[in-house]
Amino acid sequence: MGENQKAIYYLVTDSLKSAKSAPFLEKLIQKDIEVLYLVEPIDEVAIQNLQTYKEKKFVDISKEDLELGDEDEVKEREAKQEFNLLCDWMKQQLGDKVAKAQALGDTSSLEFMRGRRILEINPDHPIIKDLNAACKNAPESSEATRVVDLLYDTAIISSGFTPDSPAELGNKIYEMMAMAVGGRWGRVEGEESSSVGEGDEKDGEAEVVEPSEVRAESDPWQD
Repeated sequence: MGENQKAIYYLVTDSLKSAKSAPFLEKLIQKDIEVLYLVEPIDEVAIQNLQTYKEKKFVDISKEDLELGDEDEVKEREAKQEFNLLCDWMKQQLGDKVAKAQALGDTSSLEFMRGRRILEINPDHPIIKDLNAACKNAPESSEATRVVDLLYDTAIISSGFTPDSPAELGNKIYEMMAMAVGGRWGRVEGEESSSVGEGDEKDGEAEVVEPSEVRAESDPWQD
């Protein structure tokens, strides 16, 4: 740990792999700040009981308003003021899913703060800039609302948590994919089913077909 490091920073997680991929780390790695990974339940208990070591406090990097004592904090404060409206709008869209939404000047696109349900956004990210415009110009947009929901779910996953409904998340992703693709490669729309011909009707009675096993010649799931 560097001599000028004012605190001992740590991150509580369920595995070393999750810790190394946590979005909370990005800002500290850029500043060459060392972080302790606490992957065992007893580790967090021990740190909370110790509180300090050699006059340096233990600081959880996943907590709200992490201060590193540099000039970047000025930029963060300015970003918070500029994006207050967006944060309030996102909080309104998400309801009880989060306790608070706030803007920070870090490089991660979105973070889900552990335990306290604090949602952090990066004002420099193109998606956040688009949402900022949406909340001002089209706050009732259903598409913008879907983007907010999807960002929330991806923030949970990127932070090592499990979404409440993986199936619902899948449907959201499919919807956004459909919006993004939108027949871009010249898809030909399927023709509607033709109406029944005069010679095909038999007193309005449906023909009953006995079920039987059908296997396509090119079925990719069969040998």
